[in-house]
Amino acid sequence: MMTEQKATDTLAHLSLGKVSEYIDQYTPDLLQAVPRSMNRQALKCVDTQPFHGVDIWNGYELSWLNLKGKPCVALMQVEIPASSPNLIESKSFKLYLNSFNQWKIGGRDELQATLSRDLSHCAGEKVKVSLHDLDATKDYQIQHYQADLLDDLDIEVSEYQPNPQLLVCTDKLVERSHISHLLKSNCLITSQPDWASVLIRYSGNEIQPESLLRYLISFRQHNEFHEQCVERIFCDILQQCQPQNLTVYARYTRRGGLDINPFRSNFESPYANLRLIRQ
Repeated sequence: MMTEQKATDTLAHLSLGKVSEYIDQYTPDLLQAVPRSMNRQALKCVDTQPFHGVDIWNGYELSWLNLKGKPCVALMQVEIPASSPNLIESKSFKLYLNSFNQWKIGGRDELQATLSRDLSHCAGEKVKVSLHDLDATKDYQIQHYQADLLDDLDIEVSEYQPNPQLLVCTDKLVERSHISHLLKSNCLITSQPDWASVLIRYSGNEIQPESLLRYLISFRQHNEFHEQCVERIFCDILQQCQPQNLTVYARYTRRGGLDINPFRSNFESPYANLRLIRQ
């Protein structure tokens, strides 16, 4: 298993956690890849994953110049397949987007194609990019996921590092959807807090709700990237509880104008990109 220090050493080349020069001219080399295999080694799923999915990114600070030098802005949605060999480090993504701020480009279609090409090159697989006007309110309304809320359970908590042994199952077969807004982890490099709401949808032996909430809270002092945490949650539940069907979908709050929303499942297609109230 890769230790936290070894993981940090492996990622020492990243700009994350360092003072970075602000570049406002198009520079695709700013994008930095993180091998997904790094975390999947510990989960023992490097070659074959027990899930499929996508990382859905929303960008709220995208701007460029048209050919007359007039600034333009748009909202951005990005879908990075979980099957790609790399995830994209978020600070490098932000620096890359900043590099369009003073760059003249022929139009939105050209920009969208450029973004898709560069992100696909970094991820190692085709990345879908769509740009939207700021009046596209229908696509950005606050939504509510239909699931049983775990957070009102009156529980005692004492563990703040991931412990799958906290998960307790019964012999009762059920289909359940749970949501918690109490998922917090820390950035692998900077240890800055990351906040998320997480949807757990499964069928199989019942997972006692109190134990599931304790398990999710146990990530509170854990250092990993968003995508890695979601895959760890998925693999822990799958191994410990052995559900027939399982989905884990986290909606993280934004940082630097970007939010990341990893979706992993072994039975259903990705949910729609529905914003929660903290996003």
